[in-house]
Amino acid sequence: MFAATLLAAGAIVGLAGATHGSDVRVSVGSPVTPFAQNKQNEPSIAVDANHPNVLAAGSNDEIDIEACAAGDPTTCPFTDGVGTSGIYFSFDRGDTWTQPTYTGYSARGCLGPAACVPQVGGPIGTLPHYFESGLVADGDPSLAFGPKPGPNGFSWSNGSRLYYANLTSRFPTSTPDETFKGFEAIAVSRSDDVRAAAAGDASAWMPPVIASKQNSSLFADHEQIWADNAASSDFFGNVYVCFAAFRSQEKGNALPNPITVARSSDGGDTWKSSQVTDASNNPAHGQQDCWVRTDSDGVVYVFW
Repeated sequence: MFAATLLAAGAIVGLAGATHGSDVRVSVGSPVTPFAQNKQNEPSIAVDANHPNVLAAGSNDEIDIEACAAGDPTTCPFTDGVGTSGIYFSFDRGDTWTQPTYTGYSARGCLGPAACVPQVGGPIGTLPHYFESGLVADGDPSLAFGPKPGPNGFSWSNGSRLYYANLTSRFPTSTPDETFKGFEAIAVSRSDDVRAAAAGDASAWMPPVIASKQNSSLFADHEQIWADNAASSDFFGNVYVCFAAFRSQEKGNALPNPITVARSSDGGDTWKSSQVTDASNNPAHGQQDCWVRTDSDGVVYVFW
């Protein structure tokens, strides 16, 4: 394990006359210490094609979990029920960044040496509404901007919608009937007002929606999201999530794990899944780490 700081191409914060092209810290809300609250990895970034000065980024951010000095050190660096899907915003093409603070299920105050007792309604620097939905935001983020739907369909004149896909598990006290079946699912959070979201307004985010079609043996993993943002496309506004559909808990023999694509044509309210590869594979030839994109005609490309 190691501490990391998310950097992006932009300008050095606080220097008069700074120019584009220098590195700038993105995870500005995360502390320097302790470990592992100062740790981030697996970042993702998205640019609003309709407002290219607006950027959103995500990472596996452990800002809200207990410090490794708290309680049993063998449980470090995670805390059951505490989310790790960090979120950051820039409104000046990456020159400066904001990491909002919301409220949720937080272990940020568990600094040790006492055993951690997470706080309900405590500060979180990760996606909101997961604890309230009986879920945990488990990171592996992927972000995309697309057109916002309106009464006459999708149009950039309606505004932009941010999609944030990540892994999710059940909160320790939740049941499959209350949330979903299986071990890990793909959830999508959405915001139509990223400035309010960046200011710490949790109501700017819609509650997470399960995008993967779950069953009792499914461990969905390695997802990526994309929104068709070309007005010339017949499928303008459609949103796609690809992921590896492991048939167990990724422990021992988790194969087969076909690549699956979920599609939404209503702005992320509902999703339909399609398996796009053969399910048969072996330990030497697994399938994961997918990417999905569309072209100006709406053709969908999936790589894995």
